[in-house]
Order: sequence, then structure tokens, then C-alpha cells
Amino acid sequence: MEHIYDMVVIGGGPGGYTAALYATRAGLDTLVLEKLSAGGQMAQTTQIDNYPGFENGIDGYELGEKMQAGAERFGAKTELAEVSAVYLTESPKRIETSEGTFLARTVVLATGAGHRPLGADREAELTGRGVAYCAACDGMAFRGKTVAIVGGGNSAAADALILSRICQKVILIHRRDTLRATKIYHDPLMQAGNIEFRWNSVVDGLLGEKRLSGVRLRDVHTGETDDLAVDGLFVSIGRSPETALVAGQVELDRGGYIVADESTRTSLPGVFAVGDVRTKAVRQVITAAADGAVAAHYAEQYLAETH
Repeated sequence: MEHIYDMVVIGGGPGGYTAALYATRAGLDTLVLEKLSAGGQMAQTTQIDNYPGFENGIDGYELGEKMQAGAERFGAKTELAEVSAVYLTESPKRIETSEGTFLARTVVLATGAGHRPLGADREAELTGRGVAYCAACDGMAFRGKTVAIVGGGNSAAADALILSRICQKVILIHRRDTLRATKIYHDPLMQAGNIEFRWNSVVDGLLGEKRLSGVRLRDVHTGETDDLAVDGLFVSIGRSPETALVAGQVELDRGGYIVADESTRTSLPGVFAVGDVRTKAVRQVITAAADGAVAAHYAEQYLAETH
């Protein structure tokens, strides 16, 4: 007989490992499938200051490892594997991975959301060669240099402030004439002496051969273009949910996120969505962790009613 887990969690971020922690404490046989390392997107952040309990902040990678250790303390298992296909309408549910096939009575989708690309020609070619997506991860490579950042939301504002402490000059490019970021960011941005704004502008092209040397900007009103010399370009225009695996199986919203309310239950019985991948107003480490606890509760309830 093939082993059937009570719960398989796809994704080892804060939502995934919290679900595993609560599930194993409730006596559920639980497996976490993670393709890289514990923490998900959180692991790329060098300083997390808004997760309670760490008065001096904590490195995201370290917090991910602590979450993994906490879940495994109670018996959760981790398999480093990349999921290639899921069959969520089957009973038991089947997950195909690089390390074999796993069966589960319930599945928690904690696949997160990746950085949204700019969509410019040669963007992939120049990624890692001047084009970057994470200021906290890659900012130090541009110490003392001039960089541009594209975006106008909270992520772009926070990244611009991080870069302003590292780089000689930061140019924030936004398609509108005012930021969408919350007011808390506005004064620090305006007061930073090395942040310049290019309003009503979009990136129309990437310059440079083997490495980025600049960007071509286009005015959204006049259509005029001009070239801007920069050493690096940070793209901060939101995220794309990692839902390709489940498209056509669970309901998705117009943005591609899994439709799941505060119960984390999806359109399929026994399938739950936690963290950045589900429809929600706030996507933070703490809200992902809260989702994980809720998912374990409803998974336990589902198992009690059906098995």
C-alpha cells in the first residue's frame, strides 16, 4: 500500500510551515514539499521588522529555518522537491514531483507569488546583469552607484528607501504623477537627498549589450523618449501568483490568485490556500502564518467529517 498523508503542504513559506506545525500538533501525518529552502519569498529579505516577537528584527532566511524546525519538532516531514503536477479532484489527491509521487487526503497550497516582470525586451537576458527584483537581496551589488526603480506602490517605496542608503543616486520611475504607496512612505522619500522622481514615465527599452547601461523612458502623455544612464534597474511592480499548477482545478480570480476566504477553503473540498497565493487584502508574513493556522483547523475538521 502506498503511504497516504493526512496533509501535504506545497510550499515551505510562513503559511506552509505554520499549517504543518498546527496540523502535526493536532496529530495529522503531514509532509511539506519545498523546491528551494524554508521561508519562500521571506528568505530573500535580510531584515524583517514587522513579525512580532523579534524586537530587533530577524533575517528572513533565519526565520524560515526556525519555522521549519518548529514544525519538524512535532513530526512534520520536509521533502525538497519540485512539484510538476497535481491532481486535486482524485481521492486521495495525487502530487507528482521531482522526487516521486505523494498521496494526500488534504492539500494546502502555499506556493506564494513571484516578482512580476517588467515585460521589456531582453529583460530575462539582462536579469542578474543590471536588472534585479529584490533591493534587500541585490542592493549591495550597486553600492555607490546610480540605480533606477520602477513602481509606485509600497514595495517600490520601501525598496527605494533601502537603495537610497546604499546607492549614490536612486531614480524612481512611475507611470503616474503620484505614488500609490501609503502616506507613511511619502515624507521619507521626499526627504531623502538622493532620490529623484521621474513621473508619468514608463521604461520603453533596456540599454547595454552584455550588461545594463541605461533605460529608455517614454512620457505617457507626450510619447517623447529619452535615455537615462543607470548602473542598475530594480523592478518593483507587484507579484504574480504561482498558480499554474492548479489552474483549471481550483477557482482563480481575475488576477490569477486562488479564490479562498478567511477560512482558506478553496472551491475544492479538502484543498486549502494560504499566504500570498490566495485572494486577500494584506500579504505579509504574519497574515500568511495566520492562514496556515486556519487551514490546519479546517483540514482537521474536513478529515473528521470525511474519513
